[in-house]
Amino acid sequence: MQYTGARILMEALIEQGVDTVFGYPGGAVLPLYDELYRYRDRIRHILVSHEQHAAHAADGYARATGKAGVCLATSGPGATNLVTGIATAYMDSVPLVAITGNVSRHLLGKDSFQEVDIAGITMPVVKHNWIVNEAHTLGEIVREAFTVAQSGRPGPVLIDLPRDITTRQGVWIPAARVGETGGSENRAVQVMSERAHRLIERNGRETFSAGDLDQAAAMLLNAERPVIYAGGGVVASGASGELRSLAERLNAPVALSLMGIGAFPPEHRLYTGLVGMHGTVASNQAAQRADLIIALGVRFSDRVTSRTDCFAQGAAVLHLDIDSAEINKNVQADFFVLGDIKRLLTKLLERLPPRPESGWNGEIARWKTQTPRIEPSALHPRFVIEETARRLGKEAIVATDVGQHQMWTAQFYPFSRPRSFLTSGGLGTMGFGLAAALGAKLGRPDCPVALFTGDGSFRMNCAELGTAKYYGIPILMVLINNRALGMVRQWQNFFYEKRYSETALDRPPDFVKLAEAYGIPAYRAETEAVFASMLDRALDGIASGSSVLIEALISVDELVLPMVPSGKPIDEQILGGR
Repeated sequence: MQYTGARILMEALIEQGVDTVFGYPGGAVLPLYDELYRYRDRIRHILVSHEQHAAHAADGYARATGKAGVCLATSGPGATNLVTGIATAYMDSVPLVAITGNVSRHLLGKDSFQEVDIAGITMPVVKHNWIVNEAHTLGEIVREAFTVAQSGRPGPVLIDLPRDITTRQGVWIPAARVGETGGSENRAVQVMSERAHRLIERNGRETFSAGDLDQAAAMLLNAERPVIYAGGGVVASGASGELRSLAERLNAPVALSLMGIGAFPPEHRLYTGLVGMHGTVASNQAAQRADLIIALGVRFSDRVTSRTDCFAQGAAVLHLDIDSAEINKNVQADFFVLGDIKRLLTKLLERLPPRPESGWNGEIARWKTQTPRIEPSALHPRFVIEETARRLGKEAIVATDVGQHQMWTAQFYPFSRPRSFLTSGGLGTMGFGLAAALGAKLGRPDCPVALFTGDGSFRMNCAELGTAKYYGIPILMVLINNRALGMVRQWQNFFYEKRYSETALDRPPDFVKLAEAYGIPAYRAETEAVFASMLDRALDGIASGSSVLIEALISVDELVLPMVPSGKPIDEQILGGR
C-alpha cells in the first residue's frame, strides 16, 4: 500500500498498540497533525501546555502501565524542550518513544529556521535514535523503536522525521506481511530487523548459566547477615512476587532504593524501608553491617552509597542485573549474574531451602525502633501524606515532583504495589509530577491518582492545570507549601550556617486563586482538622470527574530526616535538630 510518511507513522503506532500520544504541534509536524486529525477516533492526542510536559506525561503513562509512552514535538525549540523529559526517562529506565519533526532533508545542516541536530543532542540520553531518510523504512523503524525501548533494560528512544518524509509516498507493509513481498523496500526492512536484534543484544542480553546460578545460591546460603537491596529493575521485570519469596526464603531484610519503592510491601516484617541519604536507620545500619549485599536491579547511586569507600565494607556483593554497564560501575561486585530479574530469581529460588530466623533478624528489629522524633506542629507533612493514603486506598497511583515533599512521600506513604510510585529519581527533575500524574491517570483510568508537590516544583508545571481541566482528568493535587525551596534550604540550615540565599518563595502566586483561574476547585489548609475536611471536599470533586488542589501550609523549618551529610558513611545519620 502506498501511503504518505505521516500515514505510515499512524498505522505503525496503531500496530504497536498506541492509544495515546502527548504533544504540541508546529510547522515541521503539520503533516503528522493532519493525519492525527484523520485518525482521531483511533489515537487520542493530548495537547499539553509545554513540550517538556509531553515527555513527562508519556513517562508517567509508561511508569503506570508498563507500556511505552509516546510524545510528539516539532523541530528546533519544540524538540529541545523534550530533552529534559527524555533525560528523566533515561535515568529511571522508562520506555519512551519520542517523535520529533525536523526541516526537510535538503535544509538539514544549513542552520535553517527551527533546525537542530536533535539526534546529536539526545544521543547521551537515549538507548538509540533514528533519522528517517526514506518513507518506506518508517514502519520498520517504529517497530525497532518500540522493541528497543521496551526490551532488556527499558529506556527512551527518539525518531526524527524530516518534514518532506512525512509528505513523501512510501510502501506500508503491515507486520503480518513483512517477508511476503520482494523488492528493495522489503530488503531494507530485513536489514533493519537484523539491526534491531543487535541493538537489543547490546542493552540487555542474558548470559547466565546453571553454574552462575549455583554459585549465586552458594553465596546466599553461606551468608549469616544478608541484606537484599532492591531497585527499579525489580519493578521493571515484574519480579515483586519473586522478591518477596526470596526474602522469606532467606529471612533477609529488604531495603529499597527510591526507584524500588512499591516492589515490597511496607507492612512486611522483613521490610526496612528506603536506604541511603534519607533512608531509615534500619536499612542503613543493616547495609553497613551485612556480610552479603544482594543487589537486585540497582545501580548503587551516590544517593544510596554516599562514600563508596565506606559503603558495606564488610560485605560481599552479589549483583543481579539485566544491564552489564551497571556491573562494577559504582561498587565492585564479588559476583554478578546478567539476566532478567524475574527469571533469575525464579531459578535461584529452586536452589534455596528455607532459612530460619537468626540473631541478625533481632538486630534488624532493634534498628527499626530508631526513628527521628517529629516536632509537634499544626500541620505536619506526615499527617498530610498518611491521611491522604488512608483515604485513597491501596489501588492509588502517586506521582511527586522533587524536593522535601518527594522524600516525605517516599518515607510516609505505604506503597504496597509496584508502579504505584512515580517520581524522578535519577535526574531529580522539578516539574515532573503534574504531567506524570495526568499521563498515569490516562493510562490507568481505573486507579485513583494523586500528586504530591511542593511550591517550588509547582511553579514549573502549573500551566498543565489547563490540560487537566480541558480533558477532564480527575487527579488529587496536594501542594505541600512551606514558601521555600525546602530541600536546598535544609542544606543551608545544616551546612551553610543558615544563610538562606535565594531559597525563600514568599511571593505570588496565590495557588488557590491560580487553580481557580484554570477552573480547578482549590482549598487551603493550615491545621490537621481543616486538611481532613478539605480532603473530604476534594474527594467529592474527584468523584464527580474534576481535578482538585489542596494547598497544605506547613512550617518553613520542617526537615526531611534521617539525613546523611554529603561525604559521610550512610550510618552517620542526622536524626534530629534544627
